[in-house]
Amino acid sequence: MPDFVITPPTLPSLPIVGSTQRFPIRRIYCVGRNYADHVREMGNDPARDKPIFFMKPADAIVLDGGSVPYPPATSDFHFEIELVLAISKGGKNIPAEQAHTHAFGVGVGIDLTRRDLQSEARKSGQPWESAKAFDHSTPCSALLSLNGKPLPSSGRISLAVNGITKQDADLSQMIWSAPEIIAQLSTLFELQPGDLIYTGTPAGVGPVVRGDQINGEINGIGQIRVSIC
Repeated sequence: MPDFVITPPTLPSLPIVGSTQRFPIRRIYCVGRNYADHVREMGNDPARDKPIFFMKPADAIVLDGGSVPYPPATSDFHFEIELVLAISKGGKNIPAEQAHTHAFGVGVGIDLTRRDLQSEARKSGQPWESAKAFDHSTPCSALLSLNGKPLPSSGRISLAVNGITKQDADLSQMIWSAPEIIAQLSTLFELQPGDLIYTGTPAGVGPVVRGDQINGEINGIGQIRVSIC
């Protein structure tokens, strides 16, 4: 074993439904502007251009039932419910029709965003890291193994804050499907086992404050609940 000068950080991981094993997390990729209604509510044109990708650190993961500290440097802290893809087989230039063979499973995630910082970055052409890649910004449920089944193409995706539904849509409304996202992303990066892909959010995003309870769900896949503290 290498003799490190400091104790190596713990490898982030997610539980797996029905298993004692865990899924180790290598990288977290995210897709922006993948539901037409959400693109419109953000003031953009939902044309089917190439997907917009950005990244979050693996240690930004928050497990189901966890607490998310309200982050500094924002007064407009938003939720975004998303389908999450977990990669178990790496590759580059993956054909969309083979994408499901590279996926271990799926989960329910929330892409938390400092919206005011994102708006400022967008106007000035700056990167999104401070708006997207901060600590505790990426809650995710336990993963559901696909066991070789196709990636989901439909199913209700919803999010409620304090019991009030804020987002309610269907996976079929994605501009880019799950297989297409994997295919496109693999032309930019060589995907590796342990990668997670957040696939974009439908309309209805909005702010939360300390004390709020967030519950997200995708039918047939799972649920995620976190509290803002």
